[in-house]
Amino acid sequence: MTMPTLLVLDADPLPRLGRLTGRVRVEHTDEAGLAGRLPSADVLLVWDFTSPAVREAWPGEGPRPRWVHTASAGVDHLLCPELAASDTVVTNARGVFDQPIAEYVAALVLAMAKDLPRTWELQRERTWLHREGQKVAGTRAVVVGSGPIGRAITATLKALGVTTALVGRAARTGVHGPQDLDRLLARADWVIAAAPLTERTRGMFDARRFGVMQPSARFVNVGRGQLVVAEALAEALAKRWIAGAALDVFEREPLPPDSPLWDAPGLIVSPHMSGDTVGWRDELGAQFVEMFERWASGRPLPNVVDKERGYVPGH
Repeated sequence: MTMPTLLVLDADPLPRLGRLTGRVRVEHTDEAGLAGRLPSADVLLVWDFTSPAVREAWPGEGPRPRWVHTASAGVDHLLCPELAASDTVVTNARGVFDQPIAEYVAALVLAMAKDLPRTWELQRERTWLHREGQKVAGTRAVVVGSGPIGRAITATLKALGVTTALVGRAARTGVHGPQDLDRLLARADWVIAAAPLTERTRGMFDARRFGVMQPSARFVNVGRGQLVVAEALAEALAKRWIAGAALDVFEREPLPPDSPLWDAPGLIVSPHMSGDTVGWRDELGAQFVEMFERWASGRPLPNVVDKERGYVPGH
């Protein structure tokens, strides 16, 4: 029996695939070599999940891998019309980042409520300035995105005493539909974006949506950068339509040094790190190895992406 070929779109450090030794032929490629190697691969592991190379290389000539796995929750960086229309199975790293991101959101909520960024600034200035913080328990939050990450955020905020509404693609038990979003935004103290990037969600947080929010509201995006119209957010902060914001994802990453977001008042900028905790790459590698073993034995794969919707459907 011929061993299958696993092609890895590399990023440092490389994944640990030792458990697959002798069971699969592992080949490595960078962005420039991907198009030429795709026809000979049975499986593609997109380890460099920040690269758009798959989307660019997939429409070329020749056979294509039967299975593509990305070591990320989002799949917008690799889906193109040709891949979406193909028989290739696409899976993601659903499950690895849920709780770390939920903890990060909780940390941002607490930091903004207690004015910790200002406290650190005053400490560096050796200035003693007493202020009053906000009590988090009893406030209201809206979490947009009802997948595992959104549900983990909801559970963590509820543990802090925050009344939390979850908004998804369609209404169901425990989840509001898009038609409820504006009404919920108008009453929310915290608005958390954790949705996948699709044609429905692109630019959903625009000037109108920031205008709907309370002047005391704070906005957090841990979903995808393109969910937010950055210029509209900067304007909302400058004009104090909302009280503050925190962004962990951006349309362009790294965020360019000349981006106006660096200087937007009341904005916390972090470098796409909300889901990255010590050992996260090892977890991603172990998850893929387990999934490969299922694939090789003919068992159904978990985390299969609906390529038309652009995410793994909920149950």
